[in-house]
Amino acid sequence: MLITLEEKEGIIKRLYEAVIACDKDAAIKTAQEVIEKGLNPVEAIEEGLSKGAATVGEKFDKLEIFLTELMMAADAMKAALDVLLPTVPKEKTMKKGTVVIGTVKGDIHDIGKNILAALLIANGFEVHDLGTDVPTSKFIEEAERVGANIIALSALMSSTIGGQKDVIDYLDAMGKRKKFIVMVGGGPTTQEWANEIGADGYAETATEAIKVALELT
Repeated sequence: MLITLEEKEGIIKRLYEAVIACDKDAAIKTAQEVIEKGLNPVEAIEEGLSKGAATVGEKFDKLEIFLTELMMAADAMKAALDVLLPTVPKEKTMKKGTVVIGTVKGDIHDIGKNILAALLIANGFEVHDLGTDVPTSKFIEEAERVGANIIALSALMSSTIGGQKDVIDYLDAMGKRKKFIVMVGGGPTTQEWANEIGADGYAETATEAIKVALELT
């Protein structure tokens, strides 16, 4: 199907705007239009969804939007990705890396983790989300199973933050520490803590974490 450059740019712009507006229905509808009109899904993801994710992240960092809106935008992105990703040929998938992510043992908080997982996907990472209250060994087992290069550890309570160190210590004990990039984040975590436990990366916000992940891979 022939489509003008103006029409193509308009569709991609609407995809971008759907993310900014936290409009899940519009994101799905526009993603379907991308497929129906025969547009390049990779271009739609990179120019529409990824740029929308970056803008939303910047707005959140500047306190221009609230956490609820950030979560809704992440949902809109994921919904559009669910439509677009199956149409991307395997050899054209713009995979930046493979991430195993989860909240450490004893911690059932998942809001920050879920936002980061959605943003990672929107930025071209393959993500394997283990959920919450994840045993130390499970992170390593899954990372090896899927061939991950990043293990992302979330902890939202000071009483569970030690779980991040446990994963790194476990990797050391198994002689596999150099095999994976380990990133940490969550309310009680700091750059000092990351340095202390030997993590490779730390970020205060989900958008910063994307930048760190891209720099480390």
